[in-house]
Amino acid sequence: MMKLISILFKKEVLDASRDKRSVMAGLYYCIGAPILMCVLFTVMFKQMASPEALKITIKNAHNAPNLVQFLASKEIEHGEGEEVKAITLEISDDYQVNMTQGKSATVFIIADKSEQKLRASINRLERNLMLYNSEVASLRLVARGIDPTIARAIDVQTHDQATPTSKGGFVLGIATLSIIISLFYAAMGMAIDSSAGERERNSLQLLLSHPISTTHIVLAKVGAIAGFSIIALILTTVVSKFAYNMVPWEMMGFTVIIDFTFIVTAILIGLPIALMSASLLIFISFLAKSFKEAQSYVAMALFIPVMMSMATTYDIATDIMQWMPIAAQQNAMIEIIKGNAIPVTQLLLSSAVTLGLFAIFTYLSSRMLKSEKVVFGL
Repeated sequence: MMKLISILFKKEVLDASRDKRSVMAGLYYCIGAPILMCVLFTVMFKQMASPEALKITIKNAHNAPNLVQFLASKEIEHGEGEEVKAITLEISDDYQVNMTQGKSATVFIIADKSEQKLRASINRLERNLMLYNSEVASLRLVARGIDPTIARAIDVQTHDQATPTSKGGFVLGIATLSIIISLFYAAMGMAIDSSAGERERNSLQLLLSHPISTTHIVLAKVGAIAGFSIIALILTTVVSKFAYNMVPWEMMGFTVIIDFTFIVTAILIGLPIALMSASLLIFISFLAKSFKEAQSYVAMALFIPVMMSMATTYDIATDIMQWMPIAAQQNAMIEIIKGNAIPVTQLLLSSAVTLGLFAIFTYLSSRMLKSEKVVFGL
């Protein structure tokens, strides 16, 4: 049996290697995704480290020269032209009088908070106004001979035990998401071509005319696709290793290190997912009646693993998701990069469920190949 599966496996690999477009589509993602992530992280970190100047409209600025000067030191200035945000800071006419008398002076922020593009700028302006308010209040207490710390009933001091690697939790989620998704995207074209594509080329009917078990045929196809998925995972992690070294992580106070140990562990963790992914894609492709229909079905089905991985990335329903397939494997990868202990129980259970799904989809696909409606696309 193993010899027969080996021969069929070689046949599937040879057929897949002839389809240059499917192979290159998978490789483009493996190379492009880490590089794109590298560029996005670099741009995002630079913007967060040195935010752009915020241009707003300041009315009656002459009434509060100290406040205007303080805001200018925080890159918030009065501006004119197209760069000005639709935010107006209006200083009341009695502002200077109230400040001189030690009373509360009024300023108005006039903006549309329902506008998504303005929300971050409004919050930035509010934070800096509160900071100025705190500084002025402290100076007023000092002027009256009162220690400003008397207004601080509790002095909260946080001792952060996080390591430079573990601090980048959200970033690690995005980085591992691209690794997990590569197992699905890289094999998508190859899976469709080896099932729906072979049926349209009538080579599937020719293969089934031989005295070969449909289970052996499906296992050979799944093995070839899973093998390509693992190659894609290796390529993604290797490219990520070199690409992420160019990201200025130190600007955010943490580091992301992908070493040889992580690459080997990621292969072992990703192997059950690769088998499940290949069997799932084969099963869905056989359900379709044409190559184009199979592409549509597969694209819709991939939303499920993407959503599972996104839930882990954004820390949604962690207590439940840490036991689920795909999400648990991704969580294990994150813990490895952080240098923490691997959640063995969750990983083993999720891997067992993943292999169970692989067996189910393989069995269903082999049963489908015994139906003339499926074989001939009726």
